[in-house]
Amino acid sequence: MEISNDSGTKKPKRLTSVVWNHFERIRKADICYAVCVHCNKRLSGSSNSGTTHLRNHLMRCLKRSNFDVSQLLTVKRRKKDNTVSLANISFDEGQRKEEYIKPTLVKFEQEHKKDEIINFVSSKFDQERSQHDLARMIILHGYPVTLVEEVGFKVFVKNLQPLFEFLPNSAVEISCIEIYRREKVKVYEVINKLCGRINLSIEMWSSTENASYLCLSAHYIDEKWTLQKKILNFLTLDSSYTEDLLPEVIVKCLDEWDIDCKLFALTLDDCSVDDDITLRIKERVSEKRPFLSTRQILDVRSAAHLIISIVQDAMDALHEVIQKIRESIRYIKSSQEVQGKFNEISQRAGINSQKALFLDNPLHWNSTYIMLETALEYRSAFSLFQEHNPTYSSTLSDEEWEWANSVTGYLKLLVEIMNIFSADRFPTANIFFPEICDIHIQLIDWSRSSDNFLSLMALKMKAKFDKYWSKCSLALALAAVLDPRFKMKLVEYYYSLIYGSTALERIKEVSDGIKELFNAYSICSTMVDQGSALPGSSLPSTSCGARDRLKGFDRFLHETSQGQSVTSDLDKYLEEPIFPRNSDFNILNWWKVHMPRYPILSMMARDVLGTPMSTLAPELAFSTGGRVLDSSRSSLNPDTREALVCTQAWLRNESGDLNPSPIHSAPPLLLE
Repeated sequence: MEISNDSGTKKPKRLTSVVWNHFERIRKADICYAVCVHCNKRLSGSSNSGTTHLRNHLMRCLKRSNFDVSQLLTVKRRKKDNTVSLANISFDEGQRKEEYIKPTLVKFEQEHKKDEIINFVSSKFDQERSQHDLARMIILHGYPVTLVEEVGFKVFVKNLQPLFEFLPNSAVEISCIEIYRREKVKVYEVINKLCGRINLSIEMWSSTENASYLCLSAHYIDEKWTLQKKILNFLTLDSSYTEDLLPEVIVKCLDEWDIDCKLFALTLDDCSVDDDITLRIKERVSEKRPFLSTRQILDVRSAAHLIISIVQDAMDALHEVIQKIRESIRYIKSSQEVQGKFNEISQRAGINSQKALFLDNPLHWNSTYIMLETALEYRSAFSLFQEHNPTYSSTLSDEEWEWANSVTGYLKLLVEIMNIFSADRFPTANIFFPEICDIHIQLIDWSRSSDNFLSLMALKMKAKFDKYWSKCSLALALAAVLDPRFKMKLVEYYYSLIYGSTALERIKEVSDGIKELFNAYSICSTMVDQGSALPGSSLPSTSCGARDRLKGFDRFLHETSQGQSVTSDLDKYLEEPIFPRNSDFNILNWWKVHMPRYPILSMMARDVLGTPMSTLAPELAFSTGGRVLDSSRSSLNPDTREALVCTQAWLRNESGDLNPSPIHSAPPLLLE
């Protein structure tokens, strides 16, 4: 074939054929060649030669015998019927074909094994696999399903892989639900093979459209002694939903996952849920587990929600003072001239603070704390500033400054404790007891303030705390006792500070509570040893099977053996010296190592330490807005929404990526 010369002054023709993805165009002198990137054969590359000979070569190229060439070469004819003509869309009309990234041969070192070599160039395109990967990407990264209909996305994919057939939203949703169903089977198998029991957290979500959602999650410590969390259900609550329906909804979900007989604790967001609601849930579950009473299903409320609630009380009480401080900062920052005058006054007042005044974000209460703390350092400058600026009208009285100073001190403690709670995405239950006790002691002290404003505010905060404490103090103390660095000593220390002369009675309640729970585990352990319990579980079975008339004897044997000289796991654990405190102590590793020494107590410790004492994600620790589902998820139908939210959590947990879910929230403001 004759090779023609292209004029140097003529603008090069764009290489639009997909065939050029497999040839490199090379110009030598006035001659153009097309070099096959698979076999390096040189053919004519002139624009007058067309591409038929190149296409024919690809069909014969032995290097590409396992590639569907005919499908590749007909892709443009199929695309002509598309509504959006992607061939006519370009981000840079002046871009030359020679600037495109050409496929390259991947070379591997000789020592690499054959099964490690991936031939990227010669792999056959799989539409079904690509569709699956697209759905998985949308789930994993929280992208909107409508991404597949965006023109920019279509242009990107068309340039990357011309064979890919674009899908409507409905097809992507179907793929997402298929992935959800497969992953749900995996989660079901993992949960039902657990040796320990399961703790259930119940969280309320909302959307910008004021819709309500219920999120149920299982928390447990696995056989490797790693704390795990698995979202079970993400339910959309219709407008007819009332709190009375909560037990029915939860029990139905427990039945669906077949974990009702494994339930150890229920954790709800706050204390506003009626006690009768949780009692009905516990009674329904206990019907299938007669050897454990409703008392042995712990009823826990979220510690983080408690802190946010009492912080809100403090903010409400100090609302007018906070508003004055905000207006003062706005005024000072209104112009460089005013800012300069304030800086001069600050220097004359002897203020050498390195912190700059700033406005808080009312939706993040730790930023309000920092604003107050910084403003207090400039207190004297604010007073002098009023004397030099008659237009400044947001000045605070001395009494208001004292209120701000006291409340800021309260907030400092709560910020520090919240930072401890949110330091780990999945904290074990033992860390909460000392922090909650510190809040208890401080609230007692604050409520005794001689200032009527501060005492009334503290009493309101303490009323909420007391309600929480009455529900959760035993669960908190149980977890602390199972920390080998503390055992009963930490309970004795804090209860003496909190209760004074009545401390011994309260300490005995904790001691009796942990013994009662341990005895229940001892009975269940006996049942397991005799083969009358659920496989891989510490719980007695009520499923079909031969009736054991001697179950009552098992209980009798256990009770009458209490007075014998055999030392139980619990007694042995409590009598031994406490473990030295150190910063890098890992309680789960400790129990993993000591499991052979305390076989029954370790079984109990696994369930107690896995109890979620807080349901708030770390990124929302300082948010007052709660959990808000983003608009791309809230606009979906309920089944698709549940599939995306649950599967995203499962896939991220599997990959080790624990980034937050698709919710509206700014990251928390960290304190130095």
